[in-house]
Amino acid sequence: MKSIITKIFAAITLTAGLIVIVISCTQSKGEGTPIPKTSDAIPVKVITVEKSTAQPVIVTSGQITTDDETTLAFKVGGVVHAVHVKEGEKIRKGQLLATLDLTEINALVSQATLVLEKADRDLNRTRNLYQDSVATLEQLQNAETAFALAQEQLHAANFNRSFAEIKAPTNGYVLRKFVNSGQVVGIGDPVVRTNGAGNGKWILKSGVSDKQWSVIRVNDKVNVKVDAFPDQSFEGIVVRKSETADPATGAFTVEVAVKNNNVRFASGMFASAEINSGNPVASWNVPYEAVLDANGNEGFVFVTNDNKKAIQVPVTIVSFNNKHISISDGLEDAKAVIVSGSAYLTDNSPISIVK
Repeated sequence: MKSIITKIFAAITLTAGLIVIVISCTQSKGEGTPIPKTSDAIPVKVITVEKSTAQPVIVTSGQITTDDETTLAFKVGGVVHAVHVKEGEKIRKGQLLATLDLTEINALVSQATLVLEKADRDLNRTRNLYQDSVATLEQLQNAETAFALAQEQLHAANFNRSFAEIKAPTNGYVLRKFVNSGQVVGIGDPVVRTNGAGNGKWILKSGVSDKQWSVIRVNDKVNVKVDAFPDQSFEGIVVRKSETADPATGAFTVEVAVKNNNVRFASGMFASAEINSGNPVASWNVPYEAVLDANGNEGFVFVTNDNKKAIQVPVTIVSFNNKHISISDGLEDAKAVIVSGSAYLTDNSPISIVK
């Protein structure tokens, strides 16, 4: 019994020794590197900034369209007989685009014709009876009214039949086709959408926030970049601001007239815009990466006044472009702004400056 206990104790001792050896070897190879202390200085890059006066720039984006874009529909409802064009197809003024099945519409015209013929017979008969003093003046007047009413009903039926087809209002292109043959449409349901092939002004429609909308003014100058032409810039001007927000997005619409410089745009192209709007304001320009947790016109940056400690300060954002963010308040007492390494900092973190 004593020998068994002795063997078990020896085995436990051996196992413990092996564990110690393995841990020692692991540490000696550097695989168990200790976590850096929070007191270690974090390497950062800094810049000095100066306040300057400039006009705010509002950056937004949207789609290119034309001011003569038109959605066409039938005057009456019915069954679509045919849609004669495809999306993207070039069209000419007066070209037949779509038609309704005329079976029901022609029946209405025939009914109105028959009613008019009966009203004409009734009027002639009443006139003869009135001349013979058999019919009264009131009966004659009623017959004349019925005849006039029947004439107007026939006129309306013929008018509706003439609008059972859709023709192109001008030369241009088919932007979208909403229906196909055999579909039932109601009065005013969209059938095709066309534009004037660039004969009208090219318009960039873009959504902006309520704060941006309040700053933007009609006739503000705009620099437009179209994704399809990345190496070119186009001049623009604000021509219209919506007076109500889109119920789906909550954004306000701003329309910018764009000079295409003889470049062929297409409706639906994506574009970005830099709107130079509002009165000039004094601000600091800092790189994008310097501003953290930006939300609307608020955010914060890290600054340092002694190159040894990072200080977190809230800032007010005026505008931004593709390179910089303009800050109007918050950097009055800052000697340097940290532009690299900010993601690893907290308030009062120790730092070391790297070049």
